[in-house]
Amino acid sequence: MAKDPTGATPIPLSPPLTPAVDPAQLRPAPGSGIRDDYLISVVMPVYNEARTIRQIVEQVNAVPLKKELIAVDDCSTDGTGDVLEELAREGQIRLFKHRINGGKGAAVRTGLAQVRGDIVIIQDADLEYDPAEYPLLIAPILKGRSKAVYGSRFLGPHKAMYFWHQVGNKFLTLVTNVLFDTTLTDMETCYKVFTGDIARRLEIKSARWGIDPEITAKILRMGVRIYEVPISYTGREMWEGKKISWKDGIAVVGTLLRYRFLK
Repeated sequence: MAKDPTGATPIPLSPPLTPAVDPAQLRPAPGSGIRDDYLISVVMPVYNEARTIRQIVEQVNAVPLKKELIAVDDCSTDGTGDVLEELAREGQIRLFKHRINGGKGAAVRTGLAQVRGDIVIIQDADLEYDPAEYPLLIAPILKGRSKAVYGSRFLGPHKAMYFWHQVGNKFLTLVTNVLFDTTLTDMETCYKVFTGDIARRLEIKSARWGIDPEITAKILRMGVRIYEVPISYTGREMWEGKKISWKDGIAVVGTLLRYRFLK
C-alpha cells in the first residue's frame, strides 16, 4: 500500500460538487432501448487498493440507482482481497478473483463477462472519480442520444494533474481522433459507460493498459458515436498509488493502430 512520504495520515478529500440531475432524465425515453426497470452493472477492477476500497464501494452503493457492483480482485497483495471478501459476505459486491495478476484489462474482461445489467459503468477502485455522477453519465443513454458515454475530466472541474500526464492524455486522445475521425476530449477516462449489448460485443483482448483504446476503437468501429459529459476529477499523487507511466502510452498507441488497421 502506498504511503505519504511525509509519514502523515492521508486526509479524505471532500466529495466534488456534483450538478443536480432532473429525476425525469433518469427515466428511459421511448426509443432508447432501455427497459423501465433497468439495472446498472458497475465493473470495478481492483489491484492493491486497501487504502480506498471500502470507501469507494460505499460511495458506489450509496448512489440511489438499481445496480450490481462487480469487483474483480486482480491478485492483490496488500490485504485488499481480505476486505473484498468481507464486503462480498456482507452482500455489498459480487466478487471475482484472479489467481495470477493479469492487469486492468484482464480484470475488466472478467467483469464484463459477468454483467447482467442494461447499462455498464467502469469504475476504478481509487477515489479519483465520483460515483455520485452516475446520473449524469447514464442520462444520455436513457434519452436515446447514444449507446456509449464517456465522462471527460477535461470538460469538468478537476484537481490539477501532473503536467506530463495531461500532455500524454491529450496526445493519446488526439491520436484516437485522427485515426477514427472523432472529436473526443478524454479517451483515457475511466468513466466509460455503454449499454449491455455493447458490453457483450466488445470481446476485450487487451490484458493491461490497452483496455481504454481497445474499448474506444471497438465502440467506434461499431458505428457508435460516443457522447461526452463533463465530470469532476481528483487525481492521485504518485505516493497515493498512481500506477500509469509513460511506457504505458506506447502500448496505448500500438493498440490504437492495431484496432484501426488490423482488426
